[in-house]
Amino acid sequence: MHLVEQMQVFMHFGQVANFKTNSNIPIEKIPMAINTYLKKSIRIQKAEEVDERFHSRFNCKQKTYRYIINNSEYGTAIYRSMEYCFSGKLNIEAMKKASKYFEGEHDFKAFKASGTSSKSSVRTIYKADVTKHGDRIYIELTGNGFLYNMVRIISGTLLEVGLGKIKPEEIPEIIVSKKRERAGKTLPPQGLYLVQVKYE
Repeated sequence: MHLVEQMQVFMHFGQVANFKTNSNIPIEKIPMAINTYLKKSIRIQKAEEVDERFHSRFNCKQKTYRYIINNSEYGTAIYRSMEYCFSGKLNIEAMKKASKYFEGEHDFKAFKASGTSSKSSVRTIYKADVTKHGDRIYIELTGNGFLYNMVRIISGTLLEVGLGKIKPEEIPEIIVSKKRERAGKTLPPQGLYLVQVKYE
C-alpha cells in the first residue's frame, strides 16, 4: 500500500457534534471560525443548521466503526499511535467468515465492557467486514448502535479467530452465551475509528 493510499484511509473519518449559538457568523464560515481556536489535530470540516430538537448522539440511525490492525513483522513507527500492531500470523479467511456471524440483531452482552450503563445490550449489526490491504487488516462494523468497547471486543475476538484459538462457527455460541469470558480480549484504543454517522 503506497503512502498516499494510507493517508486516504486516515482522512475519511467523521465525528458529528451539535451546539446552540446566537452567533451572527454565517453558517458556512463556522468551521473556519472554530478551527482558529482548535488544536491542529482537530479540524471542523462542515457546519449546517438543524432543528433545535436535534441531538447528534440520540438521533443517530447508523454508525460505522473501523478497527485497523498493522500485521507487519516489524510494526510501524509513524502510525504506532493510530493502529494496533500485531505481528503474529493470522488466517484472514477465517476472520472474514467469523465476521458474518455478527450480522443481524443479537444480544451482545458477551461483547460489552463491565460498567456499561446501557439498559439493553441488544443491537443490530447491518454489515461486518474484514479486509486486508498490504500489511493492514481492516475490521469494519456498521450498526444501529454499539455498546462500550463493543467494537474493540469484537475485533479482539476476530483476532483470536485469526490465530485459531476460536473457530468461526463458535461465534453464534459465544453470542448466545452472553458471557464476556467467552469472547476475545479488548484490543487497545489505537486502531479504532468512527468512520461515519447517518441520521436517515
